[in-house]
Order: sequence, then structure tokens, then C-alpha cells
Amino acid sequence: MSVFLKYTSCFLLLFFISCKKDVGYVNKGDYPKEIGMIVSKSCAVAGCHNSKSFEAASGYNLETWSTMFSGSNNGSPVIPFSSKFSSLCYYINTYPELGLQNSPTMPLNKPALSYKEVKKIKDWIDEGAPDINGNIKWADNPLRKKVYAVNQGCDVVTVFDAATQLPMRFIEVGNKPGVIETPHQVRVSPDGKYWYVIFINNNIMQKFSCSDDSYVGQIPLSPLAAGTGTDNALDWNTFVISKDSKRAYCASWTPSGCITAVDLENNKLLHFIGGQYYPHAICLDATEQNIYVGAQTGNFLVKIDTAFSGSNDILLEGSKNLSSSLDPHDIILSPNNQLLITCQKSNDVRVYDISLGAVTNTIGTGKYPQEIIFSPVYNSYFVSCTYDSTTFPGSMGLVSKINAAGFMVSNLKVGYQPHGLAIDEAKRLLYVTSRNVQSNGPAPHHTSQCNGRNGFVNFIDLVSYSVLPKRYELSVDPYFIFTRP
Repeated sequence: MSVFLKYTSCFLLLFFISCKKDVGYVNKGDYPKEIGMIVSKSCAVAGCHNSKSFEAASGYNLETWSTMFSGSNNGSPVIPFSSKFSSLCYYINTYPELGLQNSPTMPLNKPALSYKEVKKIKDWIDEGAPDINGNIKWADNPLRKKVYAVNQGCDVVTVFDAATQLPMRFIEVGNKPGVIETPHQVRVSPDGKYWYVIFINNNIMQKFSCSDDSYVGQIPLSPLAAGTGTDNALDWNTFVISKDSKRAYCASWTPSGCITAVDLENNKLLHFIGGQYYPHAICLDATEQNIYVGAQTGNFLVKIDTAFSGSNDILLEGSKNLSSSLDPHDIILSPNNQLLITCQKSNDVRVYDISLGAVTNTIGTGKYPQEIIFSPVYNSYFVSCTYDSTTFPGSMGLVSKINAAGFMVSNLKVGYQPHGLAIDEAKRLLYVTSRNVQSNGPAPHHTSQCNGRNGFVNFIDLVSYSVLPKRYELSVDPYFIFTRP
């Protein structure tokens, strides 16, 4: 054989080998190669989760990595970095050692995925569920507008992408492994840099970065937690953050409750006082020289200066009592220096004028008013009324809208046991978390990671003041929700 023919033969051999390898791999919807092969073979097929059939398959399109993150009728089946809270994993899993299992098993009426395939998908999600180029959904913008909701029954905070309203992260909180610490309230600092969470079954506040939702540190809420004394307190329910984002004031809801002030910059306890009667509702006045705390159960507020040097009672009716006649639950400062207090026992909102030092209005709401929030755009207050079952027969709970100009009230049925409220003024949306802790509430779509029933988030269109048809499932007992500024 001539040298020419020898080298030509080698070249042709290499050419055909190379071509055969290239032909064997076709990009599968921008998924990583192995994930794309599983999805294209078993999920994004005719009659199931492809672009032609997905509407009849829970509205979930798995044909591409991008459409996978468009969500389903029930929210976000894939949560980056958390296969534990990704419901897609429950439906493809038939192996107890790999976690929760739900029925019907997917792919429907076909052989189940192998152990290796299920684990491959779970591991991929726990690594962020990146696309073929390594991009991770919702990780591109540290200034992203987000909404945060605590799930009391599962020690987790759900993070929503405000642009799509879809759950984008599930952040596990608390520091007691194996113990439900019951995160009760979450708030974002006014500067939008950090979010904070407090617990019923812990004596700390935890701090996270809003840019990537990473853990930053913890702040002691009692002398015992600070290592400076023996005084301790649990049942931390509510807190408020100063306008400069440097301080927070927190309330411990017990018969001899505590109020504390903490330094958010240096993670330090500043002030701590006890002897308060079931303190719950809490807010700052416009000067931020005083905090107002509702006595639940009772019929009064306590005014405390922010140096913690003195306090005095403010009656919301008649003479002071501890017999649960009003039960102030939440409190908000109006733009015109009034306090609006939800009173869950008397089913109303009391308006206390700080300048006059008197209650000037009592506004009837639905039964058991809880959270109250204000919309400057619509000049209206919104109040969740968790246990109203008579205004709209056959339902449980409503939201009362109070027009700030004349205190006219209109009620809207939304969700089941609505509690938390958060407004996105830009999107003209009101988020409403539905606790769904009673057995006669709507059946959850998928299994819970914790004991109890998953709750939901519903949405109210503020332009038409109507409930949108979408409803997304969260975790157990979604209680409070807050928008990043």
C-alpha cells in the first residue's frame, strides 16, 4: 500500500468514527445530556409532558429545560437545590430509600424509572438543576424581586420569584435538627438586603441574604441565648424593623411575655424586658421613638419607648381587662399617624389616633381578623379573616378590603383559612397564604415532607379585586408572607 493510500485510509476511518459519535448525541431540550435522555424517553412524550399534551398533564411541559421552569397548575415541581421539596421527584420515585413517593407513578402506564435514573434526577436537582451550559434558574440577578413565606409545620421558607409568582427556592431554617421550631414570621429589611425569621420554639432570629438566600448568622433574642444571663423566652411571634434596617423589635407571646430590641448589624441583643401580657401585635410610630404592642389576649396596647426606659397602657375600650374581649392580633401605622389594630375576638379593626390619644373608629370585618396590610396605590387596607364561615357559606375565611378614605368594607372569598398577606404594587397583586390545617380543607396535590397538610398561596388581582384562578401548593401551614422592597 502506498503512503498516500495508507494515510487516506486512516483519515477516512477517523472521520467515520467521529461522525458516528456526533450522530449518537442530540441535545435534549437544553438539559444536561443524561437528564435530557431520561426526560425525552420517559416524560416529554406524546400524551404526557410534551408541548402538545402538557395542558392535560397538570399543565406541566417538560419538553425543554426552560419550559420545565414555567411551572405547573400546582406551582413548581422542580425547586433548584432541593429535591426534598421538588414534587416531581415524588411521582417518579418507587424506591423508599430515595424519599417520598406519590401516586400515580410516572411515567403513567409505563415501566417505572430505574433506581439509577431517579437518583440521577434527584442529585441533579440538589446541584441546582442546571441546564446544559451550567445555568441555574433564578440565580442570575441578585436584585431580583422576591416574596418570602414561612411554613410553620416544616421549618422552611418558600421564596417566590415576583415576576412569575412561582416558588423558586425552599430554604430550610432553624438550628435544632429533628425538632420543629415553627418559624412564625419573616420580614425583609427596608433596604432589601436581608430577610429575617423568628421561631415559636427557639430563642433566636436568623438572618439571610436576599441576593442569594444564603444563611448569614443568628441573633439572640434573650439573655440566655446571648450568653449574658439566665432569662429566656420562646414563642417569638412578631417583630418590626426600623426604617434604617439597623434594629428590630420582637414580641414573645406568653402570659408573662417579653419584648426585645436587637442590633441587626452586629447580631447583638440590646434590650430585654419581661412581664408583658401575651404581647403579639407590634409596630413603630413615625418617629421610631416608641413601639406599640398589642396585649393578646386583652383589650389594650402597651406603648414602650425604644430606649426601654418606660411604658404605659393604651385602652381600646372601657377599662383594662385581661379577659379576652378584643384580642388585638396585628397592628399597622397609617400614613396619617393612626394605628389600625385587628381585634380577632370582636371581629373588627380599631382605629387609634396617636395625636388625639383615642379610638376614633371601629370597623367591622369578617370573623377572626388576623393580618393587616396597606396599599398606597389603592389607598386601602386588606385584612385576612381566617375563620369566617358565614359570609360565604361553604367556605372558610375571606379577605376584607377597607377603603382608607371612608373605611367602607368589601369582602372577598379567597383560599381556605387565609392568613398571611403580601402586596406587589408593581404587579397589582395581593398574595394570600392559606393555612389549610383543618382536615376538611382542600386536599393537597402532593405528599408533605412533614406531619400535616400542605397549604397554598392564592392571588388577588387588585385592579379588579378578584381572585385569580391559579393556586400554588407550598408546605405545611404557610402562615406569614412578606415582599422584598
